[in-house]
Amino acid sequence: MKQVIAGLVLFALGISGSVCAKEKQPLFQDDSVLKAVLTAPITQAFAQRGQDVRIYLPGQWTYKTAAGTTQRLDVSIRTRGLFRREFCQLPPLQLNFRKQQVKKTLFAGQDKLKVVSPCQDGARSQQHVVLEYLAYRSFEILTDKSFGTRLIRLSYVDSDEKKTPWTDLVFVIEDDGDMAKRLDLTRLKVVSNRFDQMDHPTTALVDLFQLLIANNDYSVLRSEEGRECCHNSEILALKDNADVRIPVPYDFDLSGLVDTKYAAPPSYLPTRFVTTRYYRGLCQPPGVLEEAIAHVQSKREDIFALFTNQPELEPRTKKKTLKFIENYFEILDNPKRVKKEIAGRCRGKEHLEEMLSKD
Repeated sequence: MKQVIAGLVLFALGISGSVCAKEKQPLFQDDSVLKAVLTAPITQAFAQRGQDVRIYLPGQWTYKTAAGTTQRLDVSIRTRGLFRREFCQLPPLQLNFRKQQVKKTLFAGQDKLKVVSPCQDGARSQQHVVLEYLAYRSFEILTDKSFGTRLIRLSYVDSDEKKTPWTDLVFVIEDDGDMAKRLDLTRLKVVSNRFDQMDHPTTALVDLFQLLIANNDYSVLRSEEGRECCHNSEILALKDNADVRIPVPYDFDLSGLVDTKYAAPPSYLPTRFVTTRYYRGLCQPPGVLEEAIAHVQSKREDIFALFTNQPELEPRTKKKTLKFIENYFEILDNPKRVKKEIAGRCRGKEHLEEMLSKD
C-alpha cells in the first residue's frame, strides 16, 4: 500500500517525469490583462436570465493584440450559471466563438468560454472578481490539474442602446473539455463517486486548497440533487482506468477569501462567518496528507507573491487578504493544529479503514 500511495502522490502533485501536461492554448499562456470590447444585445441577453432555455444572441468581440492592432471576431452570448444568474444584478455570460474564425488568433482553439463578472456595480464587486481569479491562479500554482484563467478589462456595449456602456474587470475560464485534453485525461459524467475511487493525493491537495480559501461550497463525492457529479468539482479520470478519479475545483465566490456579501457557511458547520476556516476534507491513507501539506508549503512564497504583485488588488484588500493567507500557513506550520483542525476533522474514517483492510 505504501508503494502505491507514493506513486499516486507523484502523479497527483505533477512531479513524476511520466506526467506532462500539454501546453495551454494561446489565450491562457499569458497572465497580462487583456483589453476587449463586447458589442451585443446585452439587454436582451439579461432579459432571458430566468429562462431554462436561453438562446445565443449574435455580437462582436474586439480586442487589442500584443502588436497593438485591433482584432474583431464574431461572438454569440447568453447568460449562464445558476445562483449568480438569478441573484446578481449583472448575470455572468457565456461567449460562443466560431472555431474556424478564431484560427491563428489569440483565441485559437476557443469555442465556448465562461465569463466571471462582477455581481453588482461598484468597486467592492470588482475586487471580488479579482480575488476569485486569484483563487484559480493559486490552485494553478499547486498543480497543473487546474483550470486556466485570463483577466480581461472588458467594455460592454449594448447594441440595442438600452444600457449605457460600461467597463468591468472580468475573467474567462478554460473550457473543461480543453482542460481534460491538455492533461490527457477523460471527463467523467457520473452521479457520484465512492471514497475508494478517488485519487487520494489529488483529493488531499484539493481539500487543502479549499481550506486555504475557506471554501466549503463543494463536494468531490456527490452533486446537488438532480445534477451531474460533483458540486463545483469537475471529475477527470485516467483514460485506461475510470476508477482513478481526479477532482478539479471551480466556482469560489462563496469562499472566505472572496468574501462576497451573499456568502455564508453551510448550515451544518459550527461556524458563523464564511471567513472562518473549517476542514471538511476526506480522510487519507498514511502519508498522503503529509505529502500534500509539504507540497503546499513548498509553494508558499509563490502564492504570497501572486497576491502581493497583483496590481488590480486595492491596497486595503491586499493587506487583508495577505493576512488571511498568512493565518492559513500558521495552521500548516503547527503540527498540533494540523492534527486537530485538519486530520482530526476529516470525513470518511470508516471508508478509509475498510479500504486499507482490503489491501
